Amino acid sequence: MQEFLQYLFSGVTNGAIYAVIALGFTMLYKSTGLINFAQGEFVMLGALSMITLWSGFELSLPLAFLLTIAGVSVVGIILERLAIRSVRKPHPIVLIIITIGASILLRGVAMLGWGKDAHSSPAFSRNEPFEVAGATLLPQSLWILGIVLVIVTALHFFTRGTLTGKAMQACAINKRAAWLLGIPSETMVLLAFAMSAGMGAVGGILIAPISMSSYDMGMTLGLKGFCAAMLGGLGSSWGAVLGGLLLGILEALGVGFFSSSLKDGIAFLLLLLILYVRPAGILGARAVHRF
Repeated sequence: MQEFLQYLFSGVTNGAIYAVIALGFTMLYKSTGLINFAQGEFVMLGALSMITLWSGFELSLPLAFLLTIAGVSVVGIILERLAIRSVRKPHPIVLIIITIGASILLRGVAMLGWGKDAHSSPAFSRNEPFEVAGATLLPQSLWILGIVLVIVTALHFFTRGTLTGKAMQACAINKRAAWLLGIPSETMVLLAFAMSAGMGAVGGILIAPISMSSYDMGMTLGLKGFCAAMLGGLGSSWGAVLGGLLLGILEALGVGFFSSSLKDGIAFLLLLLILYVRPAGILGARAVHRF
């Protein structure tokens, strides 16, 4: 029982991070209909930037947090302006290939900037770990869960309760019709990229204290975030959270009770199963199309 609880704590912590990454995919897909495979690199940039600002320049935690999100959001804006908007007749496959190319470019830039060595940052607080039924719960895990809860609640309110959020969804449904109704569709797409990149940065910030961060970490995390988004239902914020938590828990239990070699394979096995059984995901609408 103690081992199971320990694996459960670990799975929920990792799953919450996967959920944030999945929310980045979901946010952009709901607003533009685009799947951005450079999302994992936003996570990587968030982790390395946070380590540099907080541990390197010794800025305060809130300031480093905000500057990291702002900086990575700017990268997302640049990606949209230079790579996405410049395509005259955008096709989903073409745009996906562009984001894959952007992912490779960002990874190379990060390697030049931070080198090939792995980096780490201290935990957000120095409190002692909690003991729960013999299992250890780290304070950093509580930070992660709390921040994820705030993000998903705020995102749900933004998309459902604000005019800007509804306008972004309208652009995804029919960009031309939204433009004819007076919605600045290009601005909405730009905002969606900025928010998606910012969410990726949050995922990187959360993972920095509990894992070693390096320039090549983004691809694996991005694919796991995509698997979580598909598992929960691409386009559903709560589905992204559910998918992330399920993936994290199953991954931790698989590693703990079977083999560590299953850590990365579980995500892709779940993706294949969900695509076969329910392509729309657990909470996704059946009308959602897949590219």
